[in-house]
Amino acid sequence: MHIEQVPGREALSSARRLVVKIGSALLTNDGRGLDDDGIGGWVDQIATLRKSGVEVVLVSSGAVAAGMVRLGWAARPSTVHELQAAAAVGQNVLTETYENHFGRHGLITAQILLTHDDLSNRKRYLNARSALRTLVDLKVVPVVNENDTVVTDEIRFGDNDTLGALVANLLEADALVILTDQEGVFDADPRSNPHAKLIDEGRADDPWLASVAGGGGALGRGGMATKVRAARLAARSGAVTVIASGRQPDVISRLVKGERLGTLLTPDQAPMAARKRWLAGQLQVRGTLTLDDGAVRVLRSSGSSLLPVGVRKAEGSFVRGDMVVCVDESGARIAKGLVNYGIDDARKILGQPSGRISELLGYMEAPELIHRDNLIVL
Repeated sequence: MHIEQVPGREALSSARRLVVKIGSALLTNDGRGLDDDGIGGWVDQIATLRKSGVEVVLVSSGAVAAGMVRLGWAARPSTVHELQAAAAVGQNVLTETYENHFGRHGLITAQILLTHDDLSNRKRYLNARSALRTLVDLKVVPVVNENDTVVTDEIRFGDNDTLGALVANLLEADALVILTDQEGVFDADPRSNPHAKLIDEGRADDPWLASVAGGGGALGRGGMATKVRAARLAARSGAVTVIASGRQPDVISRLVKGERLGTLLTPDQAPMAARKRWLAGQLQVRGTLTLDDGAVRVLRSSGSSLLPVGVRKAEGSFVRGDMVVCVDESGARIAKGLVNYGIDDARKILGQPSGRISELLGYMEAPELIHRDNLIVL
């Protein structure tokens, strides 16, 4: 496969579409309430970019944390219904704050609240993409957050770093800027190791980066590890990711000028086709298909569809159109994709040539269990 030249810092200065994610600790000044001055500063920088022709989508944490402050709660609650209540209270505060600050620049904002289901269902994914692209075309600044008021642990993204990466995929953004309360990714924990050094630049899929990334703070669900994972996910659509301190003066403006701030993580490969990008971003799988050695070799070497003849076992509770993961006989993940048959029918045709599907089921939806357009090799 042809590999395009991977961009560096110049990708930020030439970017025409950015996704900027701001974390809870920054937005709430480490839990002391929404940092109105800080938000005003970030908005000023985004407004300057917008006026220079750069499209910006903002992914904002802070609803739960802002709600906690408004409700007088010192510690993040652990129960789902309390988290949902805090999010409902805080989202109002957050939205009003952004609306007021962007309004100073004559810019209109739009609130976009997403759940995992919105991006795992192909139709809703396309609807979300169309809505966001329309808003951007209308010169509106979308402010995206996870819909914490209705989401449950089973269907959440897990953190807004992941959400930011998926939005970057969704919009085919040139870059994902993750603003945090740290200077970037260090080669050791700077809180305990005074000799820790900031990693200036790296590859998004370098496994060593995951090993040096730490955990989350008291306010957010994420940590440096989630930011590194987000960079890997954003890289699947060819986007670079920079992780930098939101407390650096004019950090966004300086980054887009190419200044060496934070940690830049670059993609290894050329951007995927839009549908493949969507498939790569799916976090929820409904079942597992175990492949024989021949099917594994074919998928890895030629990018073919997955036929029932190469499948040994089907597990889970999936229906047609659900996402499943494909593994080899040792359990190693090989691919994932959207199945053409539900679990009961899939079990009836496993190991069989496609020519027998009609005979075995009484109908044939497709000759493949997973068509190559709906399949991505991991």
